[in-house]
Amino acid sequence: MRSAAHQHAAAAGWDVARPPGPGRTAGVRIAGFRDRSAGPVEGPLFPHPAVTLVVAFGEGSLVVVDAGGRHQWGSFVAGLVTGAAGMRGEKVMCLEVRLSPVVTRAVLGVCPSELHGAMVALDDVWGRDAARIREQLGGATSWQERFALAEASLARRTATGPPVDPEVARAWDRIAASHGRVRIEELAAEVGWSRKRLWSRFGSQIGLPPKRAARLVRFGHAVHRLAVGEGPARVAAEAGYVDQSHLHRDVVAFTEVTPATVAAKPWLAADGLAWAPHGVSETD
Repeated sequence: MRSAAHQHAAAAGWDVARPPGPGRTAGVRIAGFRDRSAGPVEGPLFPHPAVTLVVAFGEGSLVVVDAGGRHQWGSFVAGLVTGAAGMRGEKVMCLEVRLSPVVTRAVLGVCPSELHGAMVALDDVWGRDAARIREQLGGATSWQERFALAEASLARRTATGPPVDPEVARAWDRIAASHGRVRIEELAAEVGWSRKRLWSRFGSQIGLPPKRAARLVRFGHAVHRLAVGEGPARVAAEAGYVDQSHLHRDVVAFTEVTPATVAAKPWLAADGLAWAPHGVSETD
């Protein structure tokens, strides 16, 4: 029997594929999406605490519109966006990679801060390698083969790319592990830096100042709890918000809609299935 999450994903018009276990490279997560609708699909894309790389392949079409109204067709890279975006397409097949900002520079060759929270064509970041990976993914006969191809390519890049400062990596990991509830003053003390130095180095390498990054991580945690049916009062209390009104304001700021509207979006269920802890996978 398919899980409720799989049923919600199907209702959103998508089949979701996941690797059978954690990937070989820390900070890199992969999922596959296939549009199963009879016609065009569209929907919102909400912010999440990762740099996103999407490789679209096959015969379909994909266009994403960012919070500023700019359009990006086909494969793209998105920085740590803090505003809602939208997508539309037809017969879409794509592989999505979510990168911890700690490994983004190594994988992409650019710091998250250089992306300025925008969406750019993958070809502009990877050059000819972008066309090569699209061709390889399109020629593969299963999701497992596609995952293996992608993981091998990403592992090579990560092994040779430049790392971020270990203090910055530690600060990000603490923010992520605490779901955005750690205080910035505590982070600075833990890594042995002044608050000013942490703010400067973190912002230049991660792409957001620490407090904004923590807010994005907290939002990402809260919104997925809303999507699985938890009440906003409980989510607000347990996710570190002052009260339910605080949660409401934050969700509206990131998505431009209310928590109740966000929780009802079928795409969020598909998104939650793709990036949930491993245990259940659905592949070709």
